[in-house]
Parts: sequence; structure tokens; C-alpha cells
Amino acid sequence: MNDMTIKPGSLNIIAPLEQEGTKAVVRTWLRKTGDTVRKHEPVVELETDKVVVEIAAPADGTLEIILREDADAEPGAVLGVINAGGVQEPSAPVLEPLIESPADSSVVFDPELRLSPAVRRLLREHNVAPTAVAATGRGGRLTREDVLAFVQAEPVKQALSVPLPAPKPQAKAVPAPATKAQAAPSAVVPASGERGPRVSAHVPHSSMRRKIAEHMQHSVSTAPHVTSVFEADFSAIIAHRKKNKKLYADQDVNLTFTTYFVAASVQAMLAVPNVNSRWHDDYLEVFKDISIGIGTALGETGLIVPVIQRAQELNILGIASRLQELTMAARNGKLKAADVQGGTFTISNHGTSGSLFASPIIINQPQSAILGIGALEKRVVVREVDGVDSFQVRPKAYVSLTIDHRVLDGSVTNAWLSRFVEVIENWPLEG
Repeated sequence: MNDMTIKPGSLNIIAPLEQEGTKAVVRTWLRKTGDTVRKHEPVVELETDKVVVEIAAPADGTLEIILREDADAEPGAVLGVINAGGVQEPSAPVLEPLIESPADSSVVFDPELRLSPAVRRLLREHNVAPTAVAATGRGGRLTREDVLAFVQAEPVKQALSVPLPAPKPQAKAVPAPATKAQAAPSAVVPASGERGPRVSAHVPHSSMRRKIAEHMQHSVSTAPHVTSVFEADFSAIIAHRKKNKKLYADQDVNLTFTTYFVAASVQAMLAVPNVNSRWHDDYLEVFKDISIGIGTALGETGLIVPVIQRAQELNILGIASRLQELTMAARNGKLKAADVQGGTFTISNHGTSGSLFASPIIINQPQSAILGIGALEKRVVVREVDGVDSFQVRPKAYVSLTIDHRVLDGSVTNAWLSRFVEVIENWPLEG
């Protein structure tokens, strides 16, 4: 960690001490060394595998950059120094929310582009579509410099775009007969030897993809993963959702299946609290609050896990409402740092993309377990009716709990899943 001390009359800009997931990277400095900045003015962007945040200047003064772009920024690291006129009291870094410009702009952003707040502001200010600008940043990212260069060059491009007089028609030249060597198509040389596979492209890893890779590798290396699988009948929650969906929609809330999964997870945690825990070498830390993260896919970019804090204090409407807010913010690139912090358990609803079962689903360290929900499909089951076996069609899905075997054993895992399935299958029609 950078432990540079505060100079007389200066104040350090430090990375946030609380940081969920993997380490942060200095993504973009919004000002240069020597620039005069104002207190609370955003000066640098940090990026983790989950979110991009702006850190503002803690005082008025002149900026001195310490950590360059693309450098790792561990919690508490000194990013830069504000050389102020007088001695300032140290303060925590100010994280600016990722606020969009007025919605009347015609520029529409694709959330998969992962544009930083500064880039978004510039694009909206100049009414430029992000796809019109060539990106030169790391991992194919669009930078402030890319946008500024495009805006400055645009008048020149427009001047050069004036149509020139059409050239006078000329007689067609008769091509000379091709030689045998010219007529033969050129051979494509494979990348690795004559029999090696041909390469179509080299795609640089984005910062998010690298951080996800580090996080997943760390989890697998740290925790012995074991998965238990149950099957759940969704008939009860389908009936409840069908009856109440319009009622929720009238309150601008979408009642999704994930809402029920969160609520059932809370009930399972109350029955088997050790699943809601964190492993330490000398003890097991069991949490009172049940804060549930929801894995949210961002296309090919990766995934992010916004957290419903203290889900045990929310009713079904509260869970649905908060889930909707977080999912929309995640897909629009507007999550704040606090939205991805403090999770004690995670749900991976991998069935939304068609998967029936996935194993193991990598645990979101330092948590102790992760719930997987497979695709819902109609299945034929055998049920006894009046003493006679009969075939029935039921909406069912596989549900799995992958656990850190240092923390939990099979009996505890199955007890948790049993309670989860019981809640799902016996959901009351009213309420």
C-alpha cells in the first residue's frame, strides 16, 4: 500500500478504504498534474470488476498525480495530492454518484460499452454517439481523450466532406492476362505451424474481465466447492405471481421470479443461519443481516452483483422494488459503489439463459455459499391420487447450493435447500 504522508499545506487523495471484491485500478485522471481543481470536483475514476466510481478533490488547490492510469489502487492508497493554500483537515474520499445528463439528449448509451461518467458527460454535451468514436483505451474502452479528439477533428472532417467534381469518364483499361502465380489464391498462413488453428482476432481483456478472472481463481483456490441439487415445483409461486402481477405493476413494480428466490433464501437462512457466514482461520463469522447479491449479466462484458441490503427486513413488495432498482442501474451502468458492497450470500439465476443445471457455481468470496436456479420447464411427475399413481405435468426447476466445504457439511446444505424448496412450493396464494 502507498503510505505517502501528507505534505504541509497539502491533502492526499486516497482510494476508498472499503472496497468490495477485487482491487481497483486507476482508470482515468480527469485533470492533469499542475491543474487547479476545486473541492468536490471529480478528478479521478477508479474501476473494479463491479463498478466505476469518481473520486473528488478533498480541497481546493493544485493537483499532483501519484498513481498513474492502469495502476492498481489498493484500499487507502494515495492516488494524488492536492497542494492547497493552507493546511486542510484530512477527510474521506468523496465518491460522486454516476449521474446522467438531462434525458432530452438524443444520444443513447449501450450499457455493455461500460462508459465512464466523464465520457458520458462529454458525449452528451457534444451530442455524439459513442459508436461514432474510435476507442483507443485499454481493453477497447472509450476515453475522454478519444471523445475530445473526435470533437476537435469533426469540423475538419466536415470541411473535407464537400463533394468534388466528378472525374471525366475514361476509357476502360484492358487488364493484362494474369500469370499462373497471380491467378492462384494466396495461402492463409496459420498462426502456429501448418496444422495449427487459424486466428481470427486477438481481443484484449477488459479491466472487468481481468478482475472477474482473478476473483474466480481466488475463490476456487481458497474454498473447496461442493454442490447439492434439489428440484422445486414452481406451481405455487406461479399462481401467486399470476394473481398479483397487475397489482404490483400498478405500483410500477415488476414481480419477478427472482423476488421469490430472495424471499425464500431469507427464510432458509433463518432456519439454517450458518450458511449466512464468513470463514476465518480461528472462527466462523455468522451474520445477523441477510444481504443478498443478485448476479446480473452484462452481455459479453461480464457480470456484476448488486446487493439487496438487509433483505430480512423487507416484505415481498419491498424486495421486488429494490430488485428492480438495482437491476436497472446495473444494466444502465449507474450502480454506485455501495450497491455492490456488503453481500453475505449470492443468487445466480443462470436458468434465464436456458441452463438447466450448472456446477460448480463459483462462490462469491468471502461468502460461504451461492444458490443456483436452473431453467423452468414442464416435467412429467408421478403423484398418488386416491391411492393410485398418476402422471401429472408440473413446472419445475433444479435448484443447487454450492458451499464452501470448510464451513458447511452435506447435512447442513441439504437442510438449507429443504427449507428453500418448502417455502417455494408452499407459497400462499394470498399476501
